[in-house]
Amino acid sequence: MKTTVNKSFTLIEFLIEQYPDSPRTRVKKLLQSGVIRINSKPVTLHSYPIKPGDIVEINHHDLKASKVEVPFPVLYDDQSVIVIEKPAGISTSSTDGSKNVQDILSEFLKKQSVGKIRSYVVHRLDKEVSGILLFAKTREIMETIKEKWEETEKHYYALVEGVPPEAEGTIKSWLMEDKSQKVHSTHETPNAKFAITNYKLIRPVNEYSLLDIKTDTGRKNQIRVHLSDIGCPIVGDRKYGASAKFIRRVRLHAYSLSFPHPVTGKTVSVQSSMPKGFLSIKDKDEHYK
Repeated sequence: MKTTVNKSFTLIEFLIEQYPDSPRTRVKKLLQSGVIRINSKPVTLHSYPIKPGDIVEINHHDLKASKVEVPFPVLYDDQSVIVIEKPAGISTSSTDGSKNVQDILSEFLKKQSVGKIRSYVVHRLDKEVSGILLFAKTREIMETIKEKWEETEKHYYALVEGVPPEAEGTIKSWLMEDKSQKVHSTHETPNAKFAITNYKLIRPVNEYSLLDIKTDTGRKNQIRVHLSDIGCPIVGDRKYGASAKFIRRVRLHAYSLSFPHPVTGKTVSVQSSMPKGFLSIKDKDEHYK
């Protein structure tokens, strides 16, 4: 686990804050075990001073900060933000009480911090989409990240039907959501939102194409609509024109995220591996709703 520190500590104070439910003797044992690095340097001194911007890495621990484990892979975690890998089939957040990532993550963080921390949504992934999802740990941090969101770079893997008209291109359009909650491209109107999607062909996969997608805007269903617009709907995305012969998982995965840290200003880059079976397309239904 890597953590970027946002205030001054001694090392023992930092560890006690990280593991509030663990006895001090066990925290000291972790410190003495030699598995802690600060800015890549091994440290065992309990009074070692830590300053904002320092990176503390704990390579192994047997301390449980909470009896509840977060059910998502944690890709990056510090005192300001947490980045997880969202599975397909669950919403980022919701207002109808249905199971969602934000509520699950908030419950985990609140128990881990004895009620002091919860999660705040910075951006969203569609329910059908998997991959990297960033949350802030305070409202102020959320606002700070959003203020500099144009400096964020996001990349996705998309497995699409057919072959795009060019090996590399940019798709631009105005998007509007209709009454059935389906988004479509339209002409410029007061309620439409401008969207920009960049794509690059990685390689053909039989009759499909694997694309690298980079978005310049973050509109709802943007990638799905734009790829459908160029005649290459995402595999499994029946809502936006993909083959409906079989029920398949939507093949869209957010695999890379880079953003300026809200405290240090340094660029944080996080990657996620392509999901198992992402490129495997068989002539049968998949266990996916």
